[in-house]
Amino acid sequence: INKTNMERKKIFKIDWILVLVYLFLICFGLANIISSSISGDNFSLFDFSTLYGKQLIFIILSLVLIAVTLTIEVKFYERFSSIFYLICLFFLFGLFFLGDTINGALSWYTLNNITIQPSEFMKIGTALAVAKFVSDFQTNLNKRSDQIRIFTIIFLPIVTITLQNDTGTAIVFLSLFFVLYREGISQIYLLIVFIIISISILTIKISMSASILASLALIVLYYLFQNRKSRSITSSFIIFVFCISISGLTDYTYNNILKTHQKNYISVWLNLEKDPIKIKQMKRTILYNLNESEKAISSGGLVGKGYLEGTRTIGNFVPEQHSDYIFSSIGEEWGFLGSSFIIIAYIILIIRIINLSEMQKNHFSRIYGYSVASIIFIHFMINIGMVLGLTPTIGIPLPFISYGGSSLIAFTLLLFIFIRLDANRINEW
Repeated sequence: INKTNMERKKIFKIDWILVLVYLFLICFGLANIISSSISGDNFSLFDFSTLYGKQLIFIILSLVLIAVTLTIEVKFYERFSSIFYLICLFFLFGLFFLGDTINGALSWYTLNNITIQPSEFMKIGTALAVAKFVSDFQTNLNKRSDQIRIFTIIFLPIVTITLQNDTGTAIVFLSLFFVLYREGISQIYLLIVFIIISISILTIKISMSASILASLALIVLYYLFQNRKSRSITSSFIIFVFCISISGLTDYTYNNILKTHQKNYISVWLNLEKDPIKIKQMKRTILYNLNESEKAISSGGLVGKGYLEGTRTIGNFVPEQHSDYIFSSIGEEWGFLGSSFIIIAYIILIIRIINLSEMQKNHFSRIYGYSVASIIFIHFMINIGMVLGLTPTIGIPLPFISYGGSSLIAFTLLLFIFIRLDANRINEW
């Protein structure tokens, strides 16, 4: 009985700052889903045939799951993390046989008009699996064998989701490399990622020849600035071949594998297209969403047009404005100040998670906390950047705000598992 009472007390000692930010974001999200999907004067919050009515159901379900999550014993999450990862992976693979394609991505199960997106829950499973493996006292991230294992844990969902034509969601899992860097993995991997990105952009932006010349110049500088004892022609040659291979693979992928709309998104992002007539045509077709989104945000000005007063939001000028492009509705109706306030709320959320992670005495809890912060950060950064035209359009939701049951429930569980772990830390001082 005493143990049960102690567990109940822990529930009330959760971090209420995270809880309040979470509640604010889901309520604000619901308000903006109402704004972007309301039609006519007959408004009823409990009309469950509407988008906002369905989102209300998702919120209620999320609150129920929060209560369950907070009552589960802490050791459960660490003990069964590998099993949860395998279950999520099983359902992810199952999409190849039983999944439905929506908006070009094989990412959904459909059951009696209810759609479930397993990749959203795969983020939780992968975060738990990474925390479990890295926190194991036998794991050494400087050992090649352990590096291969942790890369396998992360890249299995990445490859699977990419094959299902959902590249945007797959990219999110790369954020877990921030966690590995925090836990002491060699900085050489960050350098490799930087080289791959730089060579790829240079290849597409200018040409393959330019990237090869840049790679050669990089190798010469690397060789010259090494002390004589460390200089190695073999190492320099391997790096040069690696750079050429990346350039060649990028060139082939861009010209032969990517679909036209994907190439056009990259072309606009890298400012490759110079023909004003073609740019104007693209804004009416593949860039319609982005173009209308930018117009909606800019029309909001400093303080916005007011709630339910956004002409572009009410007029449904921006497709998918209730989900991936919901920040454009925020920009139009709440203006620069309102948008900034939302960004600050996310910053508070992420920094708070990082600070609490640093305070964890349990290694598993700390790593999981950093995983949560990394996943929320990459979603927040890419979604808002996408709506503003600063990052490529890859179609991922804004956490807690965008419409969607799988997204809201998965992010809720992701966050409140950490809140539960942190509550245990508070009661162990």
